[in-house]
Amino acid sequence: MKFGIHNSSWLDTPDPAEAFEAVKVKAQWGETHGFAWFSVMDHMIQIPRVGAPDEPVLEGWTVLSGLAAVTSRIRLATLCTAVGYRNPAHLAKIAASVDLISRGRLTLGIGAGFFEDEYKQYGWEFPPRPATRIRQMEEAIQLILKLWTEPRTTFHGRYFHVEDAILEPKPVQKPRPPVMIAGGGEQMTLRAVANLADACNIVDGDVAEVRHKLAVLRGHCDVAGRDYDTIEKTRIQPWLLARDAAALAAKRERLAAGGPLRGFVGTASEAIDLIGQYRDAGIDLLINADRRNDMETRELFVSDVMPHFA
Repeated sequence: MKFGIHNSSWLDTPDPAEAFEAVKVKAQWGETHGFAWFSVMDHMIQIPRVGAPDEPVLEGWTVLSGLAAVTSRIRLATLCTAVGYRNPAHLAKIAASVDLISRGRLTLGIGAGFFEDEYKQYGWEFPPRPATRIRQMEEAIQLILKLWTEPRTTFHGRYFHVEDAILEPKPVQKPRPPVMIAGGGEQMTLRAVANLADACNIVDGDVAEVRHKLAVLRGHCDVAGRDYDTIEKTRIQPWLLARDAAALAAKRERLAAGGPLRGFVGTASEAIDLIGQYRDAGIDLLINADRRNDMETRELFVSDVMPHFA
């Protein structure tokens, strides 16, 4: 089982001008301490359940390009890019450039989008029906894969069009960078994973729900003739760890002023037990949404948790 860090808050430093330096340090620390993955969210404003909408937020793909130049091994991704935020042909070009800068370490994390307020603030059209946004995502992935692999691409879809388009240089990874679809919608999103993606990301639900979602994905793979085992199964949630019950109580008290403590909050031994259940359910990569920038949690993952799953 592999482990990753997700940067979902940019409040690691009180000075917004130092936000990139803070995330750079975190990514480099993760790389040197055995984490396989580092992702950033792709939003223009902070999202609900993470922080206030007027918090400082850096643009995700700009950050990834910077991290690509100052790391050497860790896999980099957005988690995730909403299909409505960029023309997908332009996104294909951006992603290919980041893959080149990173020398082949990019995963394209993409989703259908959900944050209507953000769409409105930035002047993007927000289709109200989730099914429409999912179909846009599917078509965008189809176009991106063509641009990454074809000398010239002509594509006339329902939502997106390119004419004899050139994308050079191609991504470093061959035949192309992997695509990860985020979301657990059973009828359409997980079917899109089976048809188009190299990885899925499950956000919500307990172990039983994760197990159920992966069973649904397996069913879609059977229908599509896809080998289920070729899809990487990932899980993201916030984790806050302490060494024992007394330290955990102190941490709860200290962090409570910053809002509700979401996700897993417990001791390292409790985390080991739960992560084992996720592994047994089929999760390959566990990603800590590091909302509180809690160094102790990251250190306990390295010292106490990750060695159990090596």
